[in-house]
Amino acid sequence: MEALAAPVPDDFEALKAALASMRSERDEARVERDEAQAEAALAKAERSKDQALIAHLKLMIAKLKREQFGVTSERSSRLLDQMELQLEELEASATEDELAAEKAARATTTVKAFARKKPSRQPFPEHLPRERVVIETPTACACCGGTRLSKLGEDVTETLEAIPRQWKVIQTVREKLSCRDCETIAQAPAPFHVLPRGWAGPSLLAMIVFEKFGQHQPLNRQAERYAREGVPLSLSTLADQVGGVACVLAPLHQRIQAHVLAAERLHGDDTTVPVLAKGRTDIGRLWTYVRDDKPFGGAAPPAAVFYYSRNRKGEHPQAHLQSWSGLLQADAFSGYSALYKPGRPPGPIMEAGCWAHARRKFFVLADIEAAERKKARGEKPKAVYPKALEAVRLIDRLFAIERQINGVTASERVAVRHAQSAPVVAEIEVWLADTRQQITRNHDIAKAIHYLTARWSSFNRFLDDGRVCLSNNAAERALRGIALGRKAWLFCGSDRGGQRAAVMYSLIVTAKMNDIDPQAWLADVLARINDLPNSRIDELMPWCWAS
Repeated sequence: MEALAAPVPDDFEALKAALASMRSERDEARVERDEAQAEAALAKAERSKDQALIAHLKLMIAKLKREQFGVTSERSSRLLDQMELQLEELEASATEDELAAEKAARATTTVKAFARKKPSRQPFPEHLPRERVVIETPTACACCGGTRLSKLGEDVTETLEAIPRQWKVIQTVREKLSCRDCETIAQAPAPFHVLPRGWAGPSLLAMIVFEKFGQHQPLNRQAERYAREGVPLSLSTLADQVGGVACVLAPLHQRIQAHVLAAERLHGDDTTVPVLAKGRTDIGRLWTYVRDDKPFGGAAPPAAVFYYSRNRKGEHPQAHLQSWSGLLQADAFSGYSALYKPGRPPGPIMEAGCWAHARRKFFVLADIEAAERKKARGEKPKAVYPKALEAVRLIDRLFAIERQINGVTASERVAVRHAQSAPVVAEIEVWLADTRQQITRNHDIAKAIHYLTARWSSFNRFLDDGRVCLSNNAAERALRGIALGRKAWLFCGSDRGGQRAAVMYSLIVTAKMNDIDPQAWLADVLARINDLPNSRIDELMPWCWAS
């Protein structure tokens, strides 16, 4: 109001001076505002950088601890996934804030531009094709205008680029020839197709089945993506190809099954799989039996075979292992009990307890962090017992010893176990007996103790048999993909679909266990399997295949 009430000078020069003063004040205010915004953006970028660095270091520490000391808790794998996801978001935020700070700093000359230190990027793989794009060089010197220029060298900047997936139709032409002498028509034989009257090549078929079973992408989502890429394929058309591929690859599944059941020791486990039924969803089961002799220096290649059932009755594992005898490492599922009977033909199956399962029952009673999280969400937390932590620490000592002898022969493992593990097992046995007398029968710790003591002979078997592993983690790793995939494909469409999934999981998981690319292997197998006699089918097995 005072500025409006002030008299306006009549002199033209005075008006110009007043206007210049106002412009100067406005420019100074704008500079101050730009500097404040740049400093705020710089501070935000610094904070984002620090948060990303902290998350990166925490993830590195967690991975190093896991590599050096093994799994420290039942939640470690899940926590590492969460930490990687958190790091991904923080790195993205840090880059976004860095660019915003640089943009704000360009508006002022007093605030220094922000530069975030990043880990040095590894060079791009040598096998990737290189495309040279040469920028046209100047024809004259920018300084003096001279044209006598000579090349001193070159600077190369590499940029990684992705080319969208290309589809193509292969036309195989068979010319017809007519004999002028006898009028007979000659023509080359029809081209090979993976499936009778098929239209899809082996690489396309391998991609469809691997994305469905290996990458957990249902066929309806694949059909939508293919349509966006200009190749409309109906859901029923894709389903036909999956059924045909499963039929063609059945001999490989039979070979893997025979290889697994030829082992002296197996890991067994099962997991739920929703199955679509009339008006509802039933809970079926996928069973797996894993052969993995690497922990005790075995030379046989690892493999996993899967089976499907509509329920979890004991008749299913009994049917799966009807002709097998040896060591079975599994949980305490009562359906396995008939397998352990002494007079069972063709021979007894010896039970080997999983110390990871036993440890887990104590761990949930000593998990302070889980109780605090439930309390923070307003839920009633479970009781935390320091006594349970004692059991966890004792069992951890056994796993620490096992990590030192992983990969050595069975006889060497037995020697170390007698010298180091046996005293720890004796200490655990004393602890179980003493603690059981101090608590009531219905106490939570009493239930965990009963799980161990009721099967004490199976838990002790590893001391005298070097083939026995301390845990059943091999089977649980084989089932991990199914547990993750359930959230994507939601359910199997039928019992036949569950059986088909068991065949494909057997092939894909076995390929992964042998460190080969499942999709590349499936494409090569589909291209060759119909040309090979049954006597040479073993050449296509994952452990015999070379890319």
